[in-house]
Amino acid sequence: MRHARYSTAILLPRMLNDVPLTRDLVFVGGGHAHALVLRRWGMKPLAGARLTLINPGPTAPYTGMLPGHIAGHYSRDTLEIDLVRLARFAGARLILSHATAIDRTQKLIHVEGRRPVAYDVASIDVGITARMDIEGFDAHAVGAKPLDVYAARWRDFLTQVQTGQKQPHIAVIGGGVAGCELAMAMAHAVQTNGAAPQITVIEAGPKISGMGPAARAKLMRAMKELGITCQFNATVQRIEADAVILKGADPVAAALCVGAAGAFPHRWIGQTDLPQETGFVVVDPDLRVRGDADLFAVGDCAHMPFAPRPKAGVFAVRAAPVLYHNLRAVVSGRPTKPFHPQKSYLKLISLGGKSAMAEKWGFAPAAPLLWQWKDRIDRAFMAKLDKLPAMAVPKLPVVRAKGAEEDSNNIPLCGGCGAKVGGGVLRSALDLRPVHVRDDVITAPGDDAAILRQAGGGFQVISTDHLRAFIDDPVQMTRIAAVHALGDIWAMGAAPQTALSSIILPRMSPALQQRTLREISETAAEVFGQAGAAVVGGHTTMGAEMTIGFTVTGLRAAMPLTVSGAQDGDALLLTRPIGSGVILAAHMAGKVAADVVTEALSIMQQPQSIAAQALSQAHAMTDVTGFGLVGHVQAICTASGLQAQIRRDAVPVYAGARALSDSGIASSLLEANLADAPYTGLADPLLHDPQTAGGLLAALPRDAALHVQERLQAQGLCAAIIGELTKGSDPVRVI
Repeated sequence: MRHARYSTAILLPRMLNDVPLTRDLVFVGGGHAHALVLRRWGMKPLAGARLTLINPGPTAPYTGMLPGHIAGHYSRDTLEIDLVRLARFAGARLILSHATAIDRTQKLIHVEGRRPVAYDVASIDVGITARMDIEGFDAHAVGAKPLDVYAARWRDFLTQVQTGQKQPHIAVIGGGVAGCELAMAMAHAVQTNGAAPQITVIEAGPKISGMGPAARAKLMRAMKELGITCQFNATVQRIEADAVILKGADPVAAALCVGAAGAFPHRWIGQTDLPQETGFVVVDPDLRVRGDADLFAVGDCAHMPFAPRPKAGVFAVRAAPVLYHNLRAVVSGRPTKPFHPQKSYLKLISLGGKSAMAEKWGFAPAAPLLWQWKDRIDRAFMAKLDKLPAMAVPKLPVVRAKGAEEDSNNIPLCGGCGAKVGGGVLRSALDLRPVHVRDDVITAPGDDAAILRQAGGGFQVISTDHLRAFIDDPVQMTRIAAVHALGDIWAMGAAPQTALSSIILPRMSPALQQRTLREISETAAEVFGQAGAAVVGGHTTMGAEMTIGFTVTGLRAAMPLTVSGAQDGDALLLTRPIGSGVILAAHMAGKVAADVVTEALSIMQQPQSIAAQALSQAHAMTDVTGFGLVGHVQAICTASGLQAQIRRDAVPVYAGARALSDSGIASSLLEANLADAPYTGLADPLLHDPQTAGGLLAALPRDAALHVQERLQAQGLCAAIIGELTKGSDPVRVI
């Protein structure tokens, strides 16, 4: 697992606001300008605006530190902007997918893998690509941009060189500043790892481009010292698996070929009706797309005819304050202001090792001190996006009821199952004894769903569940809430039948209500439809915050599974990792890495119908949700008159959850779970962590458990035998 760069800032939950949401502001791409705007927005949001960020991944690499990462000076984490934390800070939903088209008539952003996203105002900051239209490029080469793709490919290649699987032969197509800088970084990394690099920079022109004579001469000397050769006036005909074929010249050996010859626009933009200059979006001085009052473009993907500039990250950074002002202005109906990019800028070029060259006004000094200067500038930029400001804690009224101080010192209320009422409180408030008011109603204390006997034979089960939103995306929340509700049906060994929705939306305009409900209803229909159930209606209201829930029914010919049928000697099998509660708590506090959150959310959205079918003949089953793993194991033990032993090391845990738990982060429900589920043996808060859309927990004979485990794992699904049941009434024991 990668080590996260945790911020010291605590991001408190946004204060509930009576101002209704009325405008959708959509950011397409997580480029530098958008990242800086999101930071500013989090510090000073605009009431009534709902933000959305669309980006293919949960992080975005910082351009300035890429050569240092390639050279080995920076870890992968160091150069990645955490868009998950940034979006949370700004109050924006984050959609992890590629934008594929823009319909300006309907004002829709088309997104791969989901329905289009509506906007009132939108901004595009998707950068550029170095993907080249050369035969064999897609199969045998990688563009220097997008940066994250190239960086990942480089790490794999360097590992293969270290293990002797590949020769350190590298070709860089493009002899500009970027190509030369990356060539030197790769040469330094290969040498540092004990190999002798053979690197060739291939340039179509007669010399290194993009710099003056003094800087060019120093750069040529630096590359020569690293063993890098340059081939000028070269035309690439095609790229093969181990060589670049040139016109009228010998092939260039290349176990890795990197394209760095200029800036190329993303192809999907070229297929839109946006005003373009060679594929780049034409913008006016206020950064709005020419002829479109509600659409902006910024960064390398934009073309500024009013002030043409080279493609450089410095302009995106300088444009961010103007973009922030103008987005707020358009959303709120106020005047915009123009962007005035600087005419010249300082170039700081890494020379492979920890030395750099600076160029401006014809001067080109080079020294290790300049690399240290560049390092400080780059780290300061990343710190601005990593160490997000702590939000002010609202003060309690001077006159208040007794006990308010104690409650206000508690950690913020979690979403999902972390917001549930504790089991002890529920038992003390509710009489769980069966009430036989009808012969066709079968009740059992602690079961996941009520059981109804059908007149024509067989059984129907019914349950209800809802989740307080812990992410701002209605689509993701609906998927997780649907899978979570279906867990009760699957745990009874039943086939899902119907669902009724129960939706609370925050205050918003009718237009946003319609957009949001369409997203929720279409997603619910998809998830329940795949499970074999039909959404047959529901109820919707507006309230303080988004809550999504479903009442679900299922059918089973035989008596449904309950928690009371486990037998002496049964093994306990779990179908999903634990730790979602602590991850969501850390996400709320801004103390978890982006990939940890996104991996957990991805797993939580996955249906468990295959696992449920494989476990349909278990002796007893439940799903692990708000009361934690130990709490649900204890439910089986209590109902079945048995005791359990859990092997702590056998319990699957979400990536990152163990480190978060060990650091003291916990869900707001953890304390109640610990008090309610006594156990002996090894202490582990994760075993009591409240789960949302948690795994199925089944008791079945050991041989059957091993068979199911093998069957599910063969399909790439989680299945872990975590312990066993024996006669007795002692608390759950953890070893």
